[in-house]
Amino acid sequence: MSQVIAADIAVEFPIYGTQSRSLKNTFIRAATGGILARDAAQRVVIRALNNVSFSFKEGDRVGIIGHNGSGKSTLLRVIAGAYEPTRGTINVQGKVASMLSISIGMEAEATGLENIHLRGTIMGLKPREIEALTEGIADFSELGDYLDMPLRTFSSGMYMRLAFAISTSVPADIIVMDEWLSVGDTSFYEKAQQRLKAMIDRSKILFLASHDENLIRKNCNIMMRLNHGEMTGLERIC
Repeated sequence: MSQVIAADIAVEFPIYGTQSRSLKNTFIRAATGGILARDAAQRVVIRALNNVSFSFKEGDRVGIIGHNGSGKSTLLRVIAGAYEPTRGTINVQGKVASMLSISIGMEAEATGLENIHLRGTIMGLKPREIEALTEGIADFSELGDYLDMPLRTFSSGMYMRLAFAISTSVPADIIVMDEWLSVGDTSFYEKAQQRLKAMIDRSKILFLASHDENLIRKNCNIMMRLNHGEMTGLERIC
């Protein structure tokens, strides 16, 4: 059974060199982010998340909303396993697909086909699993013979087509997204949206962070509000 349970998680980022500039200026730069604080070692830190607790299960579609720097992206990275909580615990049961950086691991000098293997490896796939997916990824990307060319020869649109095709090719129990993905020209966009929706529909749990409350209400059944790293609301919206 897929579930994500967090108990009083906090994430802190230390600020180094504060002795060489005023704390006031440090605070101004950090004001739109988390809470300015000191850790147990009396270092100045930005507390990006503070005492966040929740429990989500299969069928939950969680929309995370808040201002810039409210902790949305940090929370998604904790769920995806990219960040470890400074305090508290998080228990994630199920295969996670992170859509936070769909091109991570891709190399400019490698061909399109080689990048399918590179990105697939980053996503935790075994070589035989990547091989089984390669033809479908190639067909969906519509890049044809370009897949035999180095990635540096691709236009930005072609690059994102390939990254999207790879990232949405792997079934996952839990999907983590920072804003709704949108790639390609008009013809590819429609196909991409259908593929993304199908992937989300198959998933057990969705986490979608956005500034757009209408988008959250359209695609989610739970809304979590964050403010300066703290959860200020959790409501079921449908």
